[in-house]
Amino acid sequence: MAEDPSKQYWYNMKTGQVERGYQSPSVDRAGPFETEAEARHALDKLRENSRKWAEEDAAEGR
Repeated sequence: MAEDPSKQYWYNMKTGQVERGYQSPSVDRAGPFETEAEARHALDKLRENSRKWAEEDAAEGR
């Protein structure tokens, strides 16, 4: 079972800081992540997912 999100790590998109728990408004947070290191690399993961989805959409003719 996944850990309680209020105790996991989040990447604050506004400040660029990693936070543990619900420290900032949800609109500013990306996550949750299981580790601080994963949260620290949130932008890399978001870019990777965006690229992958764009490629999939292009392949499907969207």
